[in-house]
Amino acid sequence: MNKRILASTLAAVTIAASQMAMAARDHISIVGSSTVYPFTTTVAERFSRATKFKTPVVESTGTGGGMKLFCQGVGENTADITGASRRIKQSELDMCHSNGVEVVEIQIGFDGIVLANAKSAASFKLSRKEIFLALAKEVPNPDGSETLVPNPYKTWKDVNLALPNTRIEVLGPPPTSGTRDAFAELGLEGGCKSFAWIAAKKKTDKNTYKAICHTVREDGAYIEAGENDNLIVNKLVANPDALGVFGFSFLDQNSDKVQGTVIEGKAPTFESIADQSYPISRPLFIYVKKAHADVIPGIKPFLAEFTSERAWGEDGYLADKGMISLPTAKRRQVAADVRELNVLTDLSEN
Repeated sequence: MNKRILASTLAAVTIAASQMAMAARDHISIVGSSTVYPFTTTVAERFSRATKFKTPVVESTGTGGGMKLFCQGVGENTADITGASRRIKQSELDMCHSNGVEVVEIQIGFDGIVLANAKSAASFKLSRKEIFLALAKEVPNPDGSETLVPNPYKTWKDVNLALPNTRIEVLGPPPTSGTRDAFAELGLEGGCKSFAWIAAKKKTDKNTYKAICHTVREDGAYIEAGENDNLIVNKLVANPDALGVFGFSFLDQNSDKVQGTVIEGKAPTFESIADQSYPISRPLFIYVKKAHADVIPGIKPFLAEFTSERAWGEDGYLADKGMISLPTAKRRQVAADVRELNVLTDLSEN
């Protein structure tokens, strides 16, 4: 029996067994990304004010944590929706399928990952290569040989003489965070592959290549500050020498306190993220459990609200929260898929 048939069979059996139980829950349960959290809560509040349904309960668990909760199975004790600041991984989709969960994927917009510091400090201009050299666990040997050494750089000036002579201190999310995943892929790897001899390993030894490019140093230069991006903002204000990693929406909402780093000549702005000229931009998603859509009250109207022009359009209320909208044609396509509750079966699907 192939995976798709097995998943459908498991879903049918599990749904039948759990529908009576799910009917007892009268609100939508949402988990997932701390980056997507402000957008989801905003839609939830608008939705509850405009309809007869109870306000959805939204928890910020991080992208990875949300996927684990979401993919546990179907039923009253499992989440209906999870937010993600990266696309679902194949291993997560397989976990969902093995537990009878049919997944509906909804790309809701774009976000940029920023390196920011307090407005009381001088602004930074960095390249992805400099970000990699500052934060990777192992870096190319400064002697020019094609070997790796434990990261020896203590200050930004050590990385590039043109940078400030301040200690490298970056506050960022933990490995369970989609922001951390995307920062590693788009930021660190973007700089890592500028070394041709490392880039060549992607074809010959993909695991080694990823380990080199994605592994963050653990000697105190990178400090895991949890999933709460607001906490990082507050710590940056208290420590002007530090930089922080978080989503653009938090920069936008705290522009009186922190400033974004210019990366390869591009400042993080609505425009540069929307046209993806800003080097560290990414799509944002929510994932919906199809089995719950007709059982948990309000899921379909909630999705209709989320994908309405008044919410996710260019001038919608989510733009006021810092989310960058999808192009018009893409919004129409996604909204049509949402109405049909089209199931994601393969990550090659767009």
